[in-house]
Amino acid sequence: MDQISFFSAEARGPRLADLAGLLCGQGRLASFGRTAARLTVRVEQPWRASLIAHECRRRGVDAEVGASDEGEPLVRTPFRVDLLPMAGQWGAEKSVPAGFRLDGAMLRLWALACGRSAERSYLLAVDLDAPETHEPLVAALAALGVPAQLVGPRGGGPAIKVTGRRRLDCFAELIGRPPAAALPAWPETARRAG
Repeated sequence: MDQISFFSAEARGPRLADLAGLLCGQGRLASFGRTAARLTVRVEQPWRASLIAHECRRRGVDAEVGASDEGEPLVRTPFRVDLLPMAGQWGAEKSVPAGFRLDGAMLRLWALACGRSAERSYLLAVDLDAPETHEPLVAALAALGVPAQLVGPRGGGPAIKVTGRRRLDCFAELIGRPPAAALPAWPETARRAG
């Protein structure tokens, strides 16, 4: 019988703090004064938007699926008081909070939003408009036991790239089993190729 890691997405129930995983990619928090904040996530495929909205609802946060002005799938929450602390931590210019620690649930949401399997590797997209978040996210992933490297456009990025069978196995254990719609983008493909 396999033992679940303490940091695995399946090790505990869903929490509001898990939504920080969406901020590791293209997610953004916008504050309405000091009264509420809204989470918005742009994604490339409609299945990602549907799964993220579902994950938000599992955490007690209503989320609607729509389209950006450019026609990309988009997930948006209403303005909520309980998102204010996270908005304050990540700031208006979006920076990784001091002492930020990833866990499996956050990593799973990041993978659902913008992860993709590549040949013998797995890529987690990072926010083009927040380059100061890239290196701290590499460090946060390494602290979770998954050393990775930042790659640019020539390497399929900007993204954080996880390579090597052991690292991919650890990564897959942390994020848990894929929803059916996410199977082609899950690390299983990269692990089989490695």
